Amino acid sequence: MPTAFAAAEIVLDDLLDLDTYPIHQLTHPVRAELVAETRSQMRAVGCCRIPDFVRPDTVRQMQAEAAALHDQTYWSVQNHNPYFSPDDDRFEPDHPRRTFQHRESGFINADLLPPDSPLRRIYDSDVVLHFVWECLDTTRPVYRWADPLGRNPYGVQAPGHSLPWHFDGNEFTVSMLAQNADEGGIFEYVPNIRRPEQENYEHVAHVLAGGRDGVRQLNLRPGDLQLFAGRYSLHRVTPVRGKTVRYNGLPSYVHDPFRMNRPYHSENIYGRATQLHMDRALLEVDGLVD
Repeated sequence: MPTAFAAAEIVLDDLLDLDTYPIHQLTHPVRAELVAETRSQMRAVGCCRIPDFVRPDTVRQMQAEAAALHDQTYWSVQNHNPYFSPDDDRFEPDHPRRTFQHRESGFINADLLPPDSPLRRIYDSDVVLHFVWECLDTTRPVYRWADPLGRNPYGVQAPGHSLPWHFDGNEFTVSMLAQNADEGGIFEYVPNIRRPEQENYEHVAHVLAGGRDGVRQLNLRPGDLQLFAGRYSLHRVTPVRGKTVRYNGLPSYVHDPFRMNRPYHSENIYGRATQLHMDRALLEVDGLVD
């Protein structure tokens, strides 16, 4: 059935479970129920999970793709604050802007994915983009991210690695777990802890100090789709244990189609910054610390 989103649509039936989740059929009652439930969860806890959204064969393809590109992972081994910003001595030593936690994890940058990448095909689909926009329940348009490195990478955590508390540079992230760790690798988050007019440093400091007020957990499984407001919700991935690498597809979405990570952020997390990052850094964004 045609959906009339693009002149040449990306065929999704071999990638996603459209039998269970007919996201390509705009008037289907199951789709309407799914969107309503997702919106409800996003409003309540800033996050939702759609189980087994990606077909098992596609999950295996994503696992193989990530494994094949594993040697090109940029490993970020550093201490950073939740904003990926430099130390700023205008603040007190225990302020969140000056609270640095250890990070060991990596990214297979988006520009390394081949044209036939299943992760790239899902991300480039207008059907998926429209579905994500409806689920987020926002009247503002949602776009694919312009950032050439961070738009749809694989997050990589090898055994012993962890991803400390942080905020994303883009408003919304869609997570598609390709391969889970043997143990650990649990996603934890504090929904909507900040907003553009309020950083809420006091609550952020509480969580960074080990406090659990507002902290929620989500134990993802391969094939699950997760929608998450990562720019406004503090989040982390707990340490990975065992022998299996954790690979997570991370398609990202924004309200501003020209938004990119700041060069400092990009260099620290993706290993480099492009000229586009330098040019876009001159543009005003939303006022939040990146």
